[in-house]
Amino acid sequence: MDTDIPRPGMVERIEPGLRRVLAPNPSPMTHHGTNTYLVGDGSVAVIDPGPAIPAHLTAILEALAPGERISHIFVTHSHLDHSPLAAPLAQATGAAIHAFGDSGAGRSQIMQDLARAGLSGGGEGVDQGFAPHESLVDGLVIEAGDWALQALWTPGHFGNHLSFAWGDAVFTGDHIMGWASTMVSPPDGDLTAFMSSTEALAARAARVFYTGHGDPVTDPAGRAQWLLDHRRAREAQIRDRLDDRGSTIDDLTHDIYTEVPAALLPAARRNVFAHLIDLVQRNLAAADPHLAPDARFFRA
Repeated sequence: MDTDIPRPGMVERIEPGLRRVLAPNPSPMTHHGTNTYLVGDGSVAVIDPGPAIPAHLTAILEALAPGERISHIFVTHSHLDHSPLAAPLAQATGAAIHAFGDSGAGRSQIMQDLARAGLSGGGEGVDQGFAPHESLVDGLVIEAGDWALQALWTPGHFGNHLSFAWGDAVFTGDHIMGWASTMVSPPDGDLTAFMSSTEALAARAARVFYTGHGDPVTDPAGRAQWLLDHRRAREAQIRDRLDDRGSTIDDLTHDIYTEVPAALLPAARRNVFAHLIDLVQRNLAAADPHLAPDARFFRA
């Protein structure tokens, strides 16, 4: 739960060397809005410029102190609530955009195959034209002024998702948040990758996770473990319902999500499919005639 709801456009000094500006894009998918972070003093790095809202661009620029400049722009991933303002901000400041890659980067082979077969993403919407000036690799450290950020490739919520380590803090984008469990929607989302990335973040023993939406997570290891346990419990529900007769995604969704409002069932359906893809890859389920949203799924 968030303690104090920030006001969009207001600059908050969260700790020495870190400011936050909330974008004015609240929704069921974005909570109070997208958190844009300004790291460092003097030479400033911006993490997740946010959606293409001119007032938010103005708020970011007005968050700078006299004599400061934005030297680097970092994007955790290219959903429409995180990346579209990067290009206007780069044009306004001359700073380069740094990210893992374009919106197709980082997908596993199975997700590439599903995308080619016509499966489209869901949820927040993809910034299809996103292209960084600089592509970052896992583990790379970028330094300027009084700050250093290490790029951590954390696919799962999105194939090109990066987190950024800043000392003992980690900016986790949408991979780990405190207000909601993470959406994993194929082919952009990949549950197999999500579990691996979450385990890697949990192992870092971070002091705090600064998230893409909502308050900082002050018990990083506990929150990461909760997400892993949550996913494993959902997997157990699905496996318990698979049998030799086969089930469709709709069968499983309506059987498991019995108290979910009808408007949220499409997201629940995608969540079930994400688990089934993972189970098929681990030879714990089988799909007939092939892995697709309209397949029948059986206990392997």
